[in-house]
Amino acid sequence: MDLLYYSNYNSGDYDRPQTGSADTSSPHNGTPRRRLGWARILAIFLVCAVIGGGTGFGGAMMALDRADDASQASSSTVSTVSALVQNSGQTAEEETAVGTSAVRTAMSPGAIYQAFVNSTVGITTEVTVTNVFGQTSSAPAAGSGFILTSDGYILTNYHVIENANSITVTLYNEESYTGTLVGGDEDNDVAVVKIDAKGLTPVVLGTSSDLRVGESVCAIGNPLGELTFTLTTGIVSALERPIATESNRVQNMIQTDCAVNAGNSGGPLFNPNGEVVGIVSAKYASSGVEGLGFAIPIDDVTEIISELMAHGYVTGRPYLGIQTSTLSESDIQRFHLTTGAYVDVVAPGSCAERAGLQVGDIITAIDGTAIENSTDLVTAKDNYKAGDTVSLAVYRDGQTLTVSLTFDEKNAQTEAALEQAIRDSQGSAAPGGYGVYGGNDSSREGGEYYYYDPFEEFEDFFSFLY
Repeated sequence: MDLLYYSNYNSGDYDRPQTGSADTSSPHNGTPRRRLGWARILAIFLVCAVIGGGTGFGGAMMALDRADDASQASSSTVSTVSALVQNSGQTAEEETAVGTSAVRTAMSPGAIYQAFVNSTVGITTEVTVTNVFGQTSSAPAAGSGFILTSDGYILTNYHVIENANSITVTLYNEESYTGTLVGGDEDNDVAVVKIDAKGLTPVVLGTSSDLRVGESVCAIGNPLGELTFTLTTGIVSALERPIATESNRVQNMIQTDCAVNAGNSGGPLFNPNGEVVGIVSAKYASSGVEGLGFAIPIDDVTEIISELMAHGYVTGRPYLGIQTSTLSESDIQRFHLTTGAYVDVVAPGSCAERAGLQVGDIITAIDGTAIENSTDLVTAKDNYKAGDTVSLAVYRDGQTLTVSLTFDEKNAQTEAALEQAIRDSQGSAAPGGYGVYGGNDSSREGGEYYYYDPFEEFEDFFSFLY
């Protein structure tokens, strides 16, 4: 069975290959995930699952001098880091410790480890899981992270802390702290956690766009949740590799042959200069397959990190306030419908409700761009920002209507309203004879849910290991 694991680890993974972690506030607990179509992957077809691990990280980083010839190449990253530090309330003196102190001469993997192992952390969480029988229990899960600022801001993967009831951060010196989630971005799989600590030494953020295939890289993480602060080395195997994430979005990632296992999620990927150029996120696992690890390019998320630290979420993201599903071909033929994004739930007070969208509508286009399924809807929506007005083509009762809609902003309030609407509608039947979660796949604004049938052939399902 081929699996792409995210890098956070749960001690009960192998007893629950089909359930993953569950959010007790979500109606999707224990719901089977569906297979994604091959055509949706731009370059390669990979199955996402979680790779976490570790019980400790932390440290003290060596102060190094950046050469003058690198200052221009790193200026945008340094500016972003400075903004992060200002948002955290650090002094200008502390700010100097971040993003401006790396040499441009290559360091050995051992030197990188000595310099930055103290800047990495282990993240352990308690999550509520649901098995195939609908029974819930609490289980530990673990991942990795790295220190952004001296006063305790830490970066990790969103899937490491997703659905966590508690977060514990452990430094390399074995000191442990209670972590507080500052904010997370599921779309890009990053999250910021804060601990109450001072005098920490942050990593140096590099520029992932400077990477070249064949360049040496190394990672520090907690494979299997037990082998803490492990260094693995390799090269950049490929750049901008399109990978389908758990939320069915495609992210361009750094491919590396560094050994990556459950527990490495959220850990740093270093270039030869000791700069963090990626966030270790996933691996591809299959019988006879080795050396396929993936990391999120740091350039893709620096602005997002700044937004999370400043606001707790990414501002300006558009939000519809609906849950949709993709109808199967048999449903389309049986009920004489059309392809598109079928509206299962409309949140009260949302822009969708204000625009007149109803349960049972099928969205077939946005501003003339054809929508054939729920994934198309999310992809098209992401081209806009909150406050933009669009024209929707909506199929209703055998007719196509034109609906004008102005996007809400995606934030805690709008997401909570939709989550409540989903809970309220759970188990109800939608017009046309198919249930709320009917069709081939189902999606929620800002993070779609895709289900697989646990009774399908073994080699065909997605397994999400937390």
